[in-house]
Amino acid sequence: MAENNRLGSLAKQTAIYGLSSIIGRFLNYLLVPLYTYKIAAESGGYGIVTNLYAYTALLLVILTFGMETTFFRFSNKEGVDPNKAFSTSGLAVGLVSVVFVALVSVFLKPISNALHYADHPEFVEIMAIIVALDAFQAILFARLRYENRPIKFAALKLLFIFLNIGLNLFIFLVAPGLKESHPALMGWYENSYQVGYIFIVNLICTGLITLGFIPEIRKLRFGIDRKMLKQMLKYTWPLLLLGLAGILNQVADKICYRFIVPGEEGDVQLGIYGACVKIAMIMAMITQAFRYAYEPFVFGGKRDTADKETQAKVMKYFIIFTLLAFLAVVMYMPILKHIIKSDYWEGLRVVPIVMMAEIFMGIYFNLSFWYKLIDETWWGAIFSAIGCIVLLAINFIFVPKYGYMACAWGGFAGYGTCMVLSYFVGQKKAPIPYHLKSAFLYFALAIVLYFVQKLIHIENTAWTLVVNTALLLVFVAFICFMERDLIKGVTSFFKKKS
Repeated sequence: MAENNRLGSLAKQTAIYGLSSIIGRFLNYLLVPLYTYKIAAESGGYGIVTNLYAYTALLLVILTFGMETTFFRFSNKEGVDPNKAFSTSGLAVGLVSVVFVALVSVFLKPISNALHYADHPEFVEIMAIIVALDAFQAILFARLRYENRPIKFAALKLLFIFLNIGLNLFIFLVAPGLKESHPALMGWYENSYQVGYIFIVNLICTGLITLGFIPEIRKLRFGIDRKMLKQMLKYTWPLLLLGLAGILNQVADKICYRFIVPGEEGDVQLGIYGACVKIAMIMAMITQAFRYAYEPFVFGGKRDTADKETQAKVMKYFIIFTLLAFLAVVMYMPILKHIIKSDYWEGLRVVPIVMMAEIFMGIYFNLSFWYKLIDETWWGAIFSAIGCIVLLAINFIFVPKYGYMACAWGGFAGYGTCMVLSYFVGQKKAPIPYHLKSAFLYFALAIVLYFVQKLIHIENTAWTLVVNTALLLVFVAFICFMERDLIKGVTSFFKKKS
């Protein structure tokens, strides 16, 4: 009963966090058609957006240096004051972020030249400020998760998204008309600078959201506990390496592409790849929402056989849900492809590969708790570094010949390597009875159904969707049959709650 209650609590919090992650990012998808329909693929403008946001993701990992997980770990340690743990981690990240922005401002010209943004150094400076604010906010959001306050967490995430969407709609749809009708009022607006406005809008929204954390910022008054900081840094440096290797598995292709394929052609191809990857990002949304709820769930749990069985069950349910999402996206691609403009459609073949890579990443995240719980986080750094090497090798060897398809397969191979290594070492160090047979069975069925829909060629889109829906229902029916005990348990849980 206790286990069912914990699983029920996890499901509830995942749903709330998912509101800000899945539904929020789905609303944010409004920007994908907006950008791709307003920024032509051949201009390479969306390639610039993709490239700079890749740098942002990498820098966010560096500036937070694993302090989110470290905060959770220390806050749940016996004899540790959670307020001091929060204040120490928050101020440490804040100070590092301030120093980072200062250094970028001082060395802006050489940095911009090195990144091939000599014509627009302000892009680099704006993104530096954004990522610094995001890093600081990461600890503030972690505090909300620690206090089990998913409502405020979701509200702030959604507020950012609505502000971002609203301002982008103004920039791309309203401002051009106002420029013609009221040139004096809109003297600041230039149609040719739309890519720059994307970054400016992001900066405005990020700054405004920071104001929503004033109550949490006041809790930083405990200052930095030097003794605790030393212990935190000892715990977190492997997490930094882990995070670096992990994020490089996600963004190294988008960062390296402009160096491997330089010039306008590189920006064009990167823009096509980046736009199509957005369709596959539903898997990243699911994984992120799951992570927000699962991290405090695991660190706050027991260390016994029953809890290991719970982790095994959660892994199985995660695989089921992500495979269902994978099939839903590929089956309804005739509709989903209209998220982006038709001149980006040539890159749609990367979507299934990238989605499967994201599933591997999610499984790897689930597997990662064994070394976090025994304080041997350096294992994660080793696994992710090996995976990153695999990804980079595939990119540098095959991108010149196969283009962005090599990027997709590089991520697939990189995450797959991390997943396999973490499983085999973990089963020796801290074994968990994962349900491998059912996992392999569900993967096999999903892959078979994927190739079946690929082999069926129907010219009529409506009939294609009917057939694909039937194939999707086959997977759902099979899961319901195999997991009938789970279905009964979930049904009874929600009946009790109601």
